[in-house]
Amino acid sequence: MIITEQNIGTDNWVKVSWEEFLALANEPKYEKAKFYYYQGYMRVEMSPVGPRHGRRNSIIPYVVAYFAAIRNIVFVEFSNTSFRKAGLDEFQPDVAFYIGSDLKIPDDSDSPVDLNQYDPPTLVVEIAASSLSEDLGRKRLLYERANVREYWVVDAIDLKVIAFGMGEGRSGEIKESQVLPGLSIAIVEEAVQRSREGDNGEILRWLIQTFS
Repeated sequence: MIITEQNIGTDNWVKVSWEEFLALANEPKYEKAKFYYYQGYMRVEMSPVGPRHGRRNSIIPYVVAYFAAIRNIVFVEFSNTSFRKAGLDEFQPDVAFYIGSDLKIPDDSDSPVDLNQYDPPTLVVEIAASSLSEDLGRKRLLYERANVREYWVVDAIDLKVIAFGMGEGRSGEIKESQVLPGLSIAIVEEAVQRSREGDNGEILRWLIQTFS
């Protein structure tokens, strides 16, 4: 297949070689698109991000940051960052976290994170406004293979959070974070639900009170 803008589409998996994927991913006109590559298939997400997606996406870092700070857990956050295992996989989650000590955390760079040089993120989060089935399906398999330890999918419409613990190439749903011990997924979900009507200050005060 000759890759064109027409058959790339949005929110589709298209069979391409790694070389074709790289050529497209390096096109300046796609610099704001999100790219995924898994088992010979590429997915490009170019849809405009609306307030629903953006609002839910703004809450998750609050939850992780306040919980980790209060519990003295080391963490580093990356937003909309590309992670690449050359010739094999690439993913660009909405948010990714390195949690804990003794991790090979990426240095400052404008290039995708080289997963042959650095550790994969510990926790990745996808905000699903129109891509819930993909986030729960093929993307989850991609994160399993990348050795991500935990994966959260935030349903931006129904305001639900589905969390998966990962290991040994498989995953299962969890009700409490394994990488942030003591953090109930129900608390994460409630924070997301509060974002429908509450302002950020209200949510932050509630998180501080809940975690203290």
